[in-house]
Amino acid sequence: MNKSRKVSVVIPCFNHGQFLPEAVASVISAKRDDMELIVVDDGSKDERTHREMDALSANGINVIRQENKGLAGARNAGIAASHGEYIFPLDADDRLRPGWIDRGIQILDSDPRTGVVCGDAEFFGTKSGRWPGGPFDLERLLQRNYIPVSALYRRSIWEQNGGYDGTMPVQGFEDWDLWLSAVEHGWKFAYLPEVFFDYRKANESMLTRAIAFEQETEDFVAKKHGVLYRQAWLAHASERRSVKRTFRHLRGLVLSRVKAGLFQ
Repeated sequence: MNKSRKVSVVIPCFNHGQFLPEAVASVISAKRDDMELIVVDDGSKDERTHREMDALSANGINVIRQENKGLAGARNAGIAASHGEYIFPLDADDRLRPGWIDRGIQILDSDPRTGVVCGDAEFFGTKSGRWPGGPFDLERLLQRNYIPVSALYRRSIWEQNGGYDGTMPVQGFEDWDLWLSAVEHGWKFAYLPEVFFDYRKANESMLTRAIAFEQETEDFVAKKHGVLYRQAWLAHASERRSVKRTFRHLRGLVLSRVKAGLFQ
């Protein structure tokens, strides 16, 4: 690993060339000599994106061009080619807020048990306002993915999970799987109540389309991380708390786990 690179920012891009210059400029504005930027062209079809990729390459930015492999495959390609100890994913239509990153690095450098530093986002585009993340809460994370993909995390977390899982039913929730894997490997999460990035809201996006497949995604995640859900089940059973109130899809999970013999 190239020790001169502390942070690798990875931007996957599919036909978002009109937004890409803003995303790239926001990373450059961080002005850190130990930060590298990798942009992955995931088989874009439009000419605007092709021109923007050519311009980035001409300016010395590392651009990876590949056939379309989806969001997980694009992020994995970028991270595999990177050298940073820490990873920060940024979507091609979003913008990094550089002010927080020094403190995020300090947290990871000072505490080897902390694997992820996350914060808030600010909406722009078709929606405005702040998207607050909040302190780490495992129960909340088991219910849904509330931690944005644009969080600073250790490269080893990505390695332990075998990268972002491209076998999920739909693109857009691969980071949820990654965060749960980090929990399973004993990593701590640190939350900074600051805006880490600007999140562009469009009338239709990959995430809005992914919500239509929310149940399939929940089932996939619950089965893959069954040990975490089983531990939560046992903990709440001992406390005599309402499982229905805590896990809206736990009934289906328990049935599938019983069939699989996990609770025997």
